[in-house]
Amino acid sequence: MTRKTNSLLHDYKLRPKKDTHNRKFRFSGIVIVCLFLIIIFSPWSWQLEKIEDTKTNTRSTETKDEKIPIAVKKAEKETASKKDLTVALDSELQKIEITIQQGDTLEELFKKNDLSLGDLIKITNIDTLTQDLKYLRPGDTLTLTHSDNQVISLTRNLSLKKALLIEKENNQFKSSLIDRNTKIKKRFGYGRIKTSLFDSAIESGLTEKLIMNLADILAWDIDFVYDIRVDDDFYVLFEEIWQDNRYITDGEIIALEFNNNGRVYQAIRYIDKNGLSNYFTPEGNNMSKAFLRAPLDFTRVSSNFNPNRKHPILNTIRAHRGVDYAAPKGTKIKASGNGKITFKGVKSGYGNVIILQHGDNITTLYAHMSDFNSTLKAGQRVEQNQVIGYVGSSGLATASHLHYEYRIDGIHKNPRTVELPQAKPIQNEYKEDFLVKSGSIINELTYYKESRLLSVSSSN
Repeated sequence: MTRKTNSLLHDYKLRPKKDTHNRKFRFSGIVIVCLFLIIIFSPWSWQLEKIEDTKTNTRSTETKDEKIPIAVKKAEKETASKKDLTVALDSELQKIEITIQQGDTLEELFKKNDLSLGDLIKITNIDTLTQDLKYLRPGDTLTLTHSDNQVISLTRNLSLKKALLIEKENNQFKSSLIDRNTKIKKRFGYGRIKTSLFDSAIESGLTEKLIMNLADILAWDIDFVYDIRVDDDFYVLFEEIWQDNRYITDGEIIALEFNNNGRVYQAIRYIDKNGLSNYFTPEGNNMSKAFLRAPLDFTRVSSNFNPNRKHPILNTIRAHRGVDYAAPKGTKIKASGNGKITFKGVKSGYGNVIILQHGDNITTLYAHMSDFNSTLKAGQRVEQNQVIGYVGSSGLATASHLHYEYRIDGIHKNPRTVELPQAKPIQNEYKEDFLVKSGSIINELTYYKESRLLSVSSSN
């Protein structure tokens, strides 16, 4: 019994021991599986994957960089450095535009703008630099760029088409001529005389410069003080000069037509192979004459050509064999044509006088001058439009004016009505080219006239 009991107890004790161990094993297994599942499906696991991917990409990039040659890397760094330097320089550059005033000098302008006088010395010592910079005129403009008051470049406009450029290179300066960004446009204009040529032009939107050029072209044929009539009209084809899409000024007249008291005058500009320009009729005759109709810009005709005029001072009948042009004292008197000075001095009642010989049979006389052109001497040759003296009242004169005489073979002719010799026509070597070009230009002018007349008639 005891033995049996002990045996049962033994069996009883053994069984519980064995069952507990199995349950612990099963429980541990379940815990491990749950932890594994939590790890697999948790956000932390995804972050680990990203970190691993980043490491992988970094290693890949490093591997690629190792394959790039060291020289290439160095070049890239230098390029980046140069770009940074350029940007830095650009940010430091400053531009100054200076308009020259009366009495200005380069030294004063450099001091006023706190620019390096050492740079000025180098600039003015450039061998190729002459009057292009050394001689300044009021109204001229200078454009300078500088960095820390050190001059980088200087530009001066010399004309509508050319400019002087001075640039620093290796701490020295060099000069060059550059083309300006200039565009020439064609434009038509029209005017009808109501009071004067000048007023009609301004009313039509034309400039004073343009109308003065028109008057100069026709000056040999039309006296714009006495020949103009109401309802005279004109058409003009001319150039406009533009820079950077901005109107600057009027250029040359290309062609014109002026209708004066029933007479029609047409003029066309022609430039030969040497760059010389002049105005001709459509047939090739020169618009210029061998003589000016009036050798000065006058206010009025104070006394006409009159063989039976009573002298204002002597109070006797004395022929007035010339024309008196009233003008302020000091007004420039010009040679009416090419010629030679045969007399310069005082001549009785004429006061200060110059006489010019033109060819074999024509002479002109200029009297009552206040003064002569001091550079001229008797026997010297002069050209048409060259200044020979100045208006005054020397001799028997009551007021400042020019007394002007025109003689053919010693016989006095009325300077305002005498038929003036023509200047030379278009040269034969240019005749064919001129006729082709003039025909095209006249067609343009005619088309504009017809279009304008059609527009006026339709509006009425």
